[in-house]
Amino acid sequence: MEGNLTTFKKDVPSDARQIRSRKALASGLLALLEEKPFDQLTIREITARGGTGYATFFRHYPSKEALLSDVASEEISSLLKMATPILYGANSYESALALCGYVSQHRKLWFALLTGGAAGIVREEFIDQARELARKTTILVELLPADLGVVHGTGATIDILAWWLAQKEDYPPAKIAEILNRLVISPLVGQHAAPRAEVD
Repeated sequence: MEGNLTTFKKDVPSDARQIRSRKALASGLLALLEEKPFDQLTIREITARGGTGYATFFRHYPSKEALLSDVASEEISSLLKMATPILYGANSYESALALCGYVSQHRKLWFALLTGGAAGIVREEFIDQARELARKTTILVELLPADLGVVHGTGATIDILAWWLAQKEDYPPAKIAEILNRLVISPLVGQHAAPRAEVD
C-alpha cells in the first residue's frame, strides 16, 4: 500500500537540524491532540505550536497523516517492546495490563491513533511491527499459522482498544486487560495465560 508508515521510517534524518524540526512537529501535534481531535487540526496549527515554519513541515511530511503516522510508529514500538517481554514472565494478563495501562496514560494520543483519520495506517503499522516481533519469538500456540496468529491477535487488540477509547463509560485498564487477555492473548499464548484477575 502506498503511503504506509514504513515509507516515512526509511527516511530517518541524520542532520541535527532536521531531527530538531521533526521533534518540534511531533511535539506540536501531541500538544494539540490534548486539546482537540486530530481531524480538526490543521498543518498551520501544528507548525505554529511546534515553532517551525509552514514550509518546513512539507520538507519532512506530505500530510498531517504522515506526521501522525511517524508518531504512531514510535508509540507502537514502545508499546510492543514494553508489553511483549512480560509474556515470557509470570502470565499473559500482566502483559495485557501493562499494555492497557500505557494506553490509558496516553489516552488522547491513542484515541487519535486508533479512531481518527489515520486509523487504517496505524493498524497496518501495528501489524507490521507485531510480525517483526513474531519472527524473533515462538510464543504463539501452534493452532494457527504464525502470521495468521499475529494478524488476528493484533487486529483484535486494536479493535478492543479502539472500542474502549470511544466509550463514554470509564472502564478501568484492569477490566480491559482482563477482556483482552481472555479474548485475545490467552488463546494465542496458551499456558502463559493467567487466571481471572480481580477487578474492582
